[in-house]
Amino acid sequence: MSTLSITSAREFFELLRDDLAAIEREFARESASDVAVITDIANYLIEGGGKRIRPSLLLLASKALNFHGQGCIKLGSVVEMLHTATLVHDDIIDEADTRRGRPSSNTTWGNSKCVLAGDWLYMQSFRVALEEHNFRVLDLLITLTQQMVEGELLQIEKLGHLINEEEYFDLIYRKTACLFKVSMQLGAVIAKSSEETEQQMGEYGRNLGLAFQIVDDVLDLTATEEVLGKPAASDLREGKATLAVIHALERGTGADREAIRTVLADRSFARITHAQILEILTRHGSIEYAMGTAFAYAEAAKMSLAELPDTDYKRALLWVPDFVVARDR
Repeated sequence: MSTLSITSAREFFELLRDDLAAIEREFARESASDVAVITDIANYLIEGGGKRIRPSLLLLASKALNFHGQGCIKLGSVVEMLHTATLVHDDIIDEADTRRGRPSSNTTWGNSKCVLAGDWLYMQSFRVALEEHNFRVLDLLITLTQQMVEGELLQIEKLGHLINEEEYFDLIYRKTACLFKVSMQLGAVIAKSSEETEQQMGEYGRNLGLAFQIVDDVLDLTATEEVLGKPAASDLREGKATLAVIHALERGTGADREAIRTVLADRSFARITHAQILEILTRHGSIEYAMGTAFAYAEAAKMSLAELPDTDYKRALLWVPDFVVARDR
């Protein structure tokens, strides 16, 4: 039995280093186009880095189920390509100026070129997935894409408006957790696992994705621009009510609720400052509530793996939820 104990991000990525490097090469190769601007935008986004958590999940799921074929690399590049396409479109929709501490692609190439490049990446990801000749893979990817688009449209409709927790969780499932879920499911599918095992892998991904997005939303409220690589409190500036804000709205005084409503409606801190909002959230324990919810989802993710055999890859999957809730960016 292996004595490896996953205790740090360095050890985690060392376990997957060669496969992640292969996915990077595959992504770069598959995102090259005869139309130079597509290649330029794709390369810019690849160079921007990122946690590569989605392809890592696919790799870990398949390897935990004893599959080590080339399909891991192909489908790992597919999920990262899909994720990158969503980032391009998100920056356009949100009118973002920065992404991971650099100018967003749309500030360099403009919205028109970037939305088309994002479309191209979507279609290219499906073309690569077709090489697996597996209808279940296509079914998962089609449903995923529809849910992500629906989530974006629902969020646009709710900008500047108050939403409840049920609506919030529906939004973050569609926008974030669904891709985590499908990444795990794809790993199970190419390992030719049972439907029950695919469901368990998907449940891990869903719970992990929900925890990941809740923490993202908390960091957006509490971290600095230098740490985030983008303006702090971007969600409130865009009119988005996230879990801590929803919690404070439900428990705050009339003045507290009015202050939050003002920021959401104004989509700025012109009349109510970011510090005032943080004071309200702190006073009602709203940040702690949101983080407690993230911890609960992280624990639920780990419980989904109970029936997996004990391997380095399972131990890595058990480490990821703790990393997700403890990160600072």
